[in-house]
Amino acid sequence: MADYTELKRIASQVRRDIIRMVHGAKNGHPGGALGCTDLLVLLYFKLMKHNKNFNMDGKGEDLFFLSNGHICAVWYSTLARAGYFDIKELATHRKINSRLQGHPTPHEHLPGIRIASGSLGQGLSNAIGAALTKRLNGDDRWVHVLMGDGEQNEGQIWEAAMFAPHHKIDNLIAYVDYNGIQIDGHTDEVMNLLDLGAKYKAFGWEVYECDGNNFEELEKTILAAQASRGNGKPKAIMMKTKMGYPVDFMMGNHKWHGVAPNDEQKDKALAQIEETLGDY
Repeated sequence: MADYTELKRIASQVRRDIIRMVHGAKNGHPGGALGCTDLLVLLYFKLMKHNKNFNMDGKGEDLFFLSNGHICAVWYSTLARAGYFDIKELATHRKINSRLQGHPTPHEHLPGIRIASGSLGQGLSNAIGAALTKRLNGDDRWVHVLMGDGEQNEGQIWEAAMFAPHHKIDNLIAYVDYNGIQIDGHTDEVMNLLDLGAKYKAFGWEVYECDGNNFEELEKTILAAQASRGNGKPKAIMMKTKMGYPVDFMMGNHKWHGVAPNDEQKDKALAQIEETLGDY
């Protein structure tokens, strides 16, 4: 069994960063950010080939796109902890003139960010374009894109979902943060997704499911998806997560999609998450 001790240490600190960033800004989206922490830590600290000496073209590198840009606190923390910029900059999240705005933007020249995201539904299209470009350029690296499950309500997702299999773009892995919760409530009440994996499969994707808050299961699933390259099918991973994980009063509550914790809630949340690498 692989040892995930260091990844768990990093993930714990990233989760502390998220709580403190959103609390400091008095605004933001902690729930999805906390739930998706394990994926970003696994990608940036183990699986992806990437370069903290950032350039926009990303030739010879694996690329990551965040379609559900509102959970950017987890991305900012991961990038900072991976050495893309000083972790002290995390304190400026959502502040005036900060590079770390409420949705990622490339015009702020923030290392690691290639597209503006947060207008839901667009990230899969952008990732497909990047994956197609890599194929045309003979670049054998991967493109990863994370989407929300509520985001699957967007029609552009399904246009892109048709395009990728038709053009046999099999250097692409799309992750759905399948926590069952969106801004207005549970997904089965707002707009029932039914069997989302079956829909992607019907469109021609290679589909996987895993526990997105379990490093071992998540890694095995990603490696299996990568091993299927060459079959002409893009890869979709239905990643079961818990919104707000592991904070007990946040998990399973759609309120924490987009609400900042107050002082008392911040302290209560941090008491449940170990400080491992030092707070910024």
